[in-house]
Amino acid sequence: MAATPNNGAQDRQEAVKQTIAQCLAISTTYLHGVPSRTEPAILASELMRLNSAVRASVGDDLSPFCQPGDHQSALLQERDTSNAALPRHAQAAEAYKSASAQPLDRLTLAEAARRMESGELTSEQLTAQALARATDSQPEINAFIEIWADRAMAQARTADAERARGKVRGLLHGIPLAHKDCFEIDGHAATVGSRARPVVRAQRDARAIRLLKEAGSVTIGVLNLNEMVAGPTGQNPIFGDCCNALDPSRIAGGSSSGSAAAVAAGAVFASLGSDTGGSIRLPASVHGLFGLKPTYGRISRSGCFPRAFSLDCVGPLSRTAEDCAIVLQAVAGHDPEDPSSLNAAVPEYRALLDVAAENSRIAVLGLPEAEACDSEISAVFNAFVARVEHLFGTVREVGFPQLSACYAMGDIISKVEAATLHSQWMRANSQAYSQAVYSRTEPGLHVPAVRYLEATMIRARVLREFLAGPMSGADIILCPTIPIPVPLRADADMEKKGSVFNVVAAITRLTRPFSYLGIPVLTMPIGMDRNGMPIGAQLIGRPLAEARLLSFAHQMSLA
Repeated sequence: MAATPNNGAQDRQEAVKQTIAQCLAISTTYLHGVPSRTEPAILASELMRLNSAVRASVGDDLSPFCQPGDHQSALLQERDTSNAALPRHAQAAEAYKSASAQPLDRLTLAEAARRMESGELTSEQLTAQALARATDSQPEINAFIEIWADRAMAQARTADAERARGKVRGLLHGIPLAHKDCFEIDGHAATVGSRARPVVRAQRDARAIRLLKEAGSVTIGVLNLNEMVAGPTGQNPIFGDCCNALDPSRIAGGSSSGSAAAVAAGAVFASLGSDTGGSIRLPASVHGLFGLKPTYGRISRSGCFPRAFSLDCVGPLSRTAEDCAIVLQAVAGHDPEDPSSLNAAVPEYRALLDVAAENSRIAVLGLPEAEACDSEISAVFNAFVARVEHLFGTVREVGFPQLSACYAMGDIISKVEAATLHSQWMRANSQAYSQAVYSRTEPGLHVPAVRYLEATMIRARVLREFLAGPMSGADIILCPTIPIPVPLRADADMEKKGSVFNVVAAITRLTRPFSYLGIPVLTMPIGMDRNGMPIGAQLIGRPLAEARLLSFAHQMSLA
């Protein structure tokens, strides 16, 4: 029987894939000196997907004057201008006062700071409680890689002694925190959740860690994460999975899994994570927290282990928008040692919580059928939008046809930059990697240089098209954070053969596109799914619109 035209095209496509697979099986070793651990057909499929998506996105109208550095300029040129017109010393409302009746591990950061200021609590008391909660919850959720009890108590006593002498460094003075184990901390060898790279003991603190120390915070330990900051689930075959603090049978999100689990478990008041394609927003969402991926370059990446230097952002996870604002205030700002750092003034985020979102125009991102959310997620999200309309007025729907293209271009940048970094360790110690992380990184060895450069060269153009299109009549765009209910860990097992790319795409398809654009996104809790697990919504803003997003989330939380 003769093949139909459609079957003929499919046969040719399959033949091409087999040829590419054969080529990849050889070139991985002979071109890169890296042993291949991914089935060639799977590798070929992933490479063909990425190549086709970027070719289609770029088209044939690439300007000869585009260059990757244009994106940084565009972020500054297209910044949210509301901050300049806002009062700089407005008094923030004293929200969450009812928290004074709660146990110590349920206090907000802002309330804990107020109670220390009034003399009701000491840092030593807070830190002892944090250490006890971290230790008690560790067997079940595995949020920590190391707990530093003696060091933390010494820091707390120093903070109390300083307070007694009248030296108070700010709202973070004496507050127990812990951070994702991808930041350099003087004298500590960050694991990055892996055994694949040589142990390197840091000689100084990462910029963000140093700023938090200068603000008087106490560090009680370092937190678990997906291996090599690469994964959306919290799964880690090397140090053990980080489990969801609300239901340990479900994923903790990732890769900043321990950051979210520790905050949700009441072990710390806030945490720093890093976000390349959703790694702050995803764990925050599945734990019912607030998680901020700031504008690319708003917080220094100096001393933070990278997944992809063109995309990585450092940001806070916390229980309230106010607490996010407090941590952001401490770590935001220009850093001459980070070439991607934006030289832009830092507004007073907490003081602007009650006013920065005033008169904001709100839109909701319409999703094409291929990107549609689970019906249960949609129902909760639509109810949230109705509440937004009650407070902020009409919410209109906007489309963004380039959503999936931005996902692919962010994915290709991430894979190429990760492969460039990791190939040295893949050559030296390939078996030390989990299968999932190795397979996610390996395609980056084979992406054509032209595709990578196209994705970086048109980034500024796509950003401006987004701002002139969907955001032309909006200050904030709303979109679900994760399009499916929080999965069981068994169902999201990335080590299962052939599963990693499907698991990652299912969880990250609404977060990665905005990492590519480089704009700020805050996730906030908006309801529960049928299993009693949190559902989050992303608040998407113009460059440097963090004050507006935090204010909106703060007001919606109070309402």
